[in-house]
Amino acid sequence: MGLAAELRGFLPIQSAGLLTRPVDLIIARRLAESLRADGAAYGHPRGPRRTLSDLLVFRLDGAAQAPVLVKHPRSSRAAVSLAGECEAVRRLAHEESLGTWRRLLPVVEECRLEGPLPLVVESWLPGVEGDTLLQRSPRLARSVTLSGLDAIRELHRATGRREEVTSRVGDWVEPRLTVLAEEVRWCRRGQGAEAMTVLRDRLVRGLAGRKLLVAWTHGDFHPGNVLVTRRSGELCGVIDWAGALPDGPAVLDQYTFVLTMRHQLEGRQFGQVVADVVRRASLLPEDRRVLAEAGATASDPEGETTFTLLTWLWHVAGNVAKSARYGRSQRWVADNIVPVLSEVGSGGMP
Repeated sequence: MGLAAELRGFLPIQSAGLLTRPVDLIIARRLAESLRADGAAYGHPRGPRRTLSDLLVFRLDGAAQAPVLVKHPRSSRAAVSLAGECEAVRRLAHEESLGTWRRLLPVVEECRLEGPLPLVVESWLPGVEGDTLLQRSPRLARSVTLSGLDAIRELHRATGRREEVTSRVGDWVEPRLTVLAEEVRWCRRGQGAEAMTVLRDRLVRGLAGRKLLVAWTHGDFHPGNVLVTRRSGELCGVIDWAGALPDGPAVLDQYTFVLTMRHQLEGRQFGQVVADVVRRASLLPEDRRVLAEAGATASDPEGETTFTLLTWLWHVAGNVAKSARYGRSQRWVADNIVPVLSEVGSGGMP
């Protein structure tokens, strides 16, 4: 590894800034021209920006058409992620049981991921991203949380069924442990590898025999992936369905939202928030109350920690799968992987 790469590993992961904007605008214009060649009469790209998951995204407004959101993958991983999102959104659009809930979904208008200019075109949904609103108006945190949890519970109820999940635990756990072991060097050796083994055993033991709601699960349901109204924080859209599954653990979405909300409001890394739950062997009382209102509390103390660890595993594995930058960032690993696995590997049990 070169010195420059080594130094980058200690910097926080950030989306590209001012230096890349001229290049991003050129690429966005080329993408817009390719759509125009297909018969779409769109105007100039608005607000092109790079995301942490290796996407270039921008808005296109048309004189005779509704605005759309264009997503351009900047890596093979991002292309795979976009393909998964297109499939999930299209399947959900045909879920008759969802009824009017489908208004919260983007509509995939084009999914073109082959060739020199791969892209996905989605309908433009109203609202502002929840995490952006909370930075401006943290007083709306409770409103955003309750609105988000109510909406995702509707999805779960419409598509789910309660079942004993022992046979599903391997599918929920093993692929994500494999991703961490492959992408994060610290997880492959010494203390990290030992803690990964403990984590696997703890999740298998903690989930086996439980009856849970198995349903369409977003998989990364946090404030940044919901659109809300500016004044009240009421949810009006759900985005980024790349990690969605038709038979996931519904409780995962609710825990993800509550734990990432705490991460955002307290300004601490997500891994540090989760490590605190593992250390205490319980959620904070206020988080437990919110989850109780959403019908997602565990019936036993061990369940809270088990669901928290499963949530953490899906979140961090999803990040490193979407972008190699996460696994290469020593700082991100130190803030989000090491604290949790260190607590798990310390031998403390609920």
